[in-house]
Amino acid sequence: MMIQWRKSSYSGSANDDVCVELGRLAPGTEIGVRDSKDPDGGRLALSPAQFAGLIKQIKQDCAR
Repeated sequence: MMIQWRKSSYSGSANDDVCVELGRLAPGTEIGVRDSKDPDGGRLALSPAQFAGLIKQIKQDCAR
């Protein structure tokens, strides 16, 4: 299966050094997270529940 990676619309320009990309690793399963500057490097695989928890935590941290 070919993974279609997407970079956040909130990511900056091509020179932004803190970008991540997301991709569905398989339909209905894990969500992959990788460094957009190192697409051949490692990736983090999260269940949908784990990903939702990560986003919730990020939003809480940004609200502080």
